[in-house]
Order: sequence, then C-alpha cells, then structure tokens
Amino acid sequence: MHRLHPFLSRVLLALAVAAPALSLSAAEAPVRQPPRPPNLLVILADDMGFSDLGCYGSEIATPNLDRLAADGLRFTQFYNTARCWPTRCAFMTGYYPQQIHADPPRGLFPEWTRTLPHHLKPAGYRCYHSGKWHVNGAPRALADAGFDHSYRLEDHDRNFNPRNLIEDDRKLPPVPPGTGYYTATAFADHTIRCLKDHAARHAERPFFAFLAFTTPHFPLHAPPEDIAFYRERYQAGWDVLRAERHQRLRQLGIAQSPLAPPEPHIRAPSGKPGVESRISPDEIAYALPWSGLTESQQRFQASKMAVHAAMVHRLDREIGRVLTQLKAMNALDNTLILFFSDNGASAEILVRGDGHDPSAAPGSARSYLCLGPGWSTAANTPFRRHKIWVHEGGISTPLIAHWPNGIAARGELRHAPGHVVDLLPTLLDAAGLPSATRANAPANAPTPPPLPGRSLVPAFARDPASPPAFLFFHHANNRALRAGDWKIVSAHDAGDAWELYNLARDRGETTNLAASEADRVRSMAARWQALEDQFRRDAGPVRTQPPLRPPGRKSS
Repeated sequence: MHRLHPFLSRVLLALAVAAPALSLSAAEAPVRQPPRPPNLLVILADDMGFSDLGCYGSEIATPNLDRLAADGLRFTQFYNTARCWPTRCAFMTGYYPQQIHADPPRGLFPEWTRTLPHHLKPAGYRCYHSGKWHVNGAPRALADAGFDHSYRLEDHDRNFNPRNLIEDDRKLPPVPPGTGYYTATAFADHTIRCLKDHAARHAERPFFAFLAFTTPHFPLHAPPEDIAFYRERYQAGWDVLRAERHQRLRQLGIAQSPLAPPEPHIRAPSGKPGVESRISPDEIAYALPWSGLTESQQRFQASKMAVHAAMVHRLDREIGRVLTQLKAMNALDNTLILFFSDNGASAEILVRGDGHDPSAAPGSARSYLCLGPGWSTAANTPFRRHKIWVHEGGISTPLIAHWPNGIAARGELRHAPGHVVDLLPTLLDAAGLPSATRANAPANAPTPPPLPGRSLVPAFARDPASPPAFLFFHHANNRALRAGDWKIVSAHDAGDAWELYNLARDRGETTNLAASEADRVRSMAARWQALEDQFRRDAGPVRTQPPLRPPGRKSS
C-alpha cells in the first residue's frame, strides 16, 4: 500500500475528527484536492565552521539564516564527510562516498546510482542547480545528474573573475577582471532566474533547487563594503573569540561539552612548508596562542578573519534575496529548506590560481589568503581539528530545517545524530515519494545496495527515540565510527591509533578512553573495517564511460 504524504495524512486526520459535524451529503461535499508536494531548496556552504552562524553562537551577522532557524529547527549533531566532493556526492546520491567510488575519486558512479533529480523528476519535479558542483562521479549536471538547468563553477580559486563556468553543460567565456562579478551573488542570481522562470512557466509543478556556494572557502575574497563591516572586530584574537562563541553555544543549548584545547602543533596536510613566506612575514601555519604573536602578526591575522566573516555575511545576504523571491511567488511556506556546510572550517594555507600579490588589499581579487589553523580552530568551536580530519571539528556542521507547512516547531533544537546520507531519504520522504533504490533504474542495471541513511522527517516533530545504528567516516586515511554516544577516531598524522570518546559527556574529544575501554575499541574497530570492506564491495568495478540511461521524466 502506498504510504500517504505526511502532510496529507495530517489533513485527513483533521477531516476524520471533524466528520460528525459535517452535514453535507457526499454529492454536495466540495472536492478536496490533495496538498501539493513541497518544493525543496538545499543550500550548501563551503568550508564554513560549526559556530560561524549567529544562530550557532557566532558574532557574524546572519539574519536571514537566523530567521530560518527561529521559524524552524536547528540540528546540533549533524555530520558531513570532512571534505567538499565526498559530501556533495553523498548528498546527491544518498550513499557513503566509499560505496560509489567517490572517496578517493576513482571514476564514474556505479551503474545503479541514482541522483536526487533521477528520483524527483518522474514525480513532476523541475530541478535546478546553481554554484559549485564537484560531484566527480556525475561530471555533467544535466546529462549525468538529471538537472533541468545548471550554472556551475569549476574554478574554485577565483571569486571575482572565474575562468571555468559551465551553464547547462556548456562552457561559458571567462569572466573579465573588474566587472563587479562575485560568485555568491551570481549563484543567487541564477537561482532567482530559475525560480522566476518556474513561476512563469511551470507553476503547477514542484521544484528542487540546489544552491551550492563556494564561500567561505579559500581564497578569502569578499566585497570591500562587507569587509569594512568587520575590519576592527577581530583584534582581540582567536583565543578570545573561541571563548565567546563557546559561551554562546552553551547559552543556546547547542553544545554543552567542554571546550577542546587548541592543538598548536597541528598543520593541515595540504599546506606545504614554506608557503607562508610567499604570502606575508606575518602568516602563521600553526594555531599558536594569540598573546605570543607580534602586533604586526595580530593585525594581519585579524584582517583575514574579517574577510572570512564578510564572506559568511554576504552568503547570508544572497540567501535573503532567494527567500524574497520565494515569498514573491507565494512558495516559501511550502518549501522545505535545508542549510548545511560541506565540512568544517579549513586550516589549510596554500596559494593557487593567479598567485598572491602581497601588496594587494586582503580579500581583493589579487590576494590569495586562507583562514589558517588559528581562526579555523575558532570557527569550529567547541570542537577539535579541522576540515580533512574526522574529529568533530572536521565533520560537524550546522543543519537548519525550515518548512512552515510541514514543521510545526519554531526555534527548537534537535539533538539526534544525523549524517549527509540522511538528506536524500529525507527529501524523498517529505515529497511523499518511495525511497526504493531502484527508482527509474534501467532494467539491466545491477541491484543497488540499501540506502544507508534514514529520513529526518520524524525528527521534524521530535527527537527520535533511537539513534542511527552507526555513522561511518573515512577520508584521507582519517577514520571514525560513531555508534550511539561512543566514537572511535584515528588521525593518519598521529600514527592511525584509535582513540575512543563518549560524546554524550565529551563531544570536544578531550579525554581518550581507549586504554580503559580496550574491548569496546576492538569491537568498534572491527565493525568499522567490516563496513569499509562492504562499502568497497558495494561500489563494484570502476567505470570510466557514462551509462546510456534516461535522466527521468523529460522536462519541457
């Protein structure tokens, strides 16, 4: 029996309760149309830390996202994969990256893989993508992933004048310098154009829009007026900022764990020794105590955080323009909006693209600055480590859910653990669609493995009584497994030894219990290895040729 859409179920229940008071005969009763499936809008930030939003303890002005949180939900224990492309692949397919050859990227997705548009388009959804793609296993957003329109950035080193833009699978000319282009604004512009066209030509159909920003990913580029707003804010340094954010997180009820101590010996693996000398004498590759920096170093470092804050601020402003368009087309109430980040803040220090001009103003097109480990530690408050690692700082993300027609709660927190693999089943559930993994699969395609995630729709009403059986992590030889409140984790740069933490008491991962809980470590490590082996078997042989398959219902 087909399961009723959750909102339709509530409507029918209300009608059943009211039935004794109805006096119209069946012939006289008005015909009631089933409620329209919700529109779906997923907004993804890039390299944004757990505490970088105002509603997650930040001092950065993010009023639009704060409003979404106040009128919806904030999840406090939601996870990504610690890196940009594995998170995008997991979101788009519903599978762990290891199940689909996405981490490390080895080729195209397995033949049985379906993307979100492949699931949604047979149900009448129009599908739009704007921004970063980086879904390695489906290189073409239309032909491989099934979107109706896409505006895609494949140049991750330039926010003002990118050279590699692709629209509807066709390459565009490079953006000339000095034209006023900025990636976050351009991505919002494209989303708004798609929504306006949808309202004008496809108003009878629901839509799925994927708005994927490249901000606040390095290089630190932001409009000068946004930077000016934060220019003097960070002179007190990262140690003070971290303590302030931790206090606000506790007051908000989001994180009650102790503040993890900084790790001044940690350097991101992609930062090469000596690169800081190409940037500035004041660049620092380690999260040293702020009080030990020279005044010149402090001024330089504070200027970098001002640009990072400006990028987050601008991201929020562009989201506000998209929300205004949703209101204008009377779609906001019946649009499920999800916002999250692809990994924790980044400690990397490197130079790519057009290089770095030390004389250029911080945040301008000729500069190439990275946040670095000091501010990354603050952005990931209250957790340990950064993007690439699978300690909590690398994999923890805000998750905001807003859907007035489908979420009755306003401003509540949800503490149940979740993972990006849960988002595809969540969106299908909200849309009232079956989550069968063979949806729209070619008849000769291999049978796909079961989806590893579970729908978060029940959590829209209340925290689930039982946590997921496990959450699995593996990136850049960093490994972790969460089962209930227990987590084992290892860092490749620390010799791959398993650490053990009870996250209910110590989500900051400050007290390693591996020695006193050796049996638990062995059991969880064996389970991690069994999952790793199974996921690699799920992926099957590597493919290099795209399949000949329909992308779903043909759209006009």
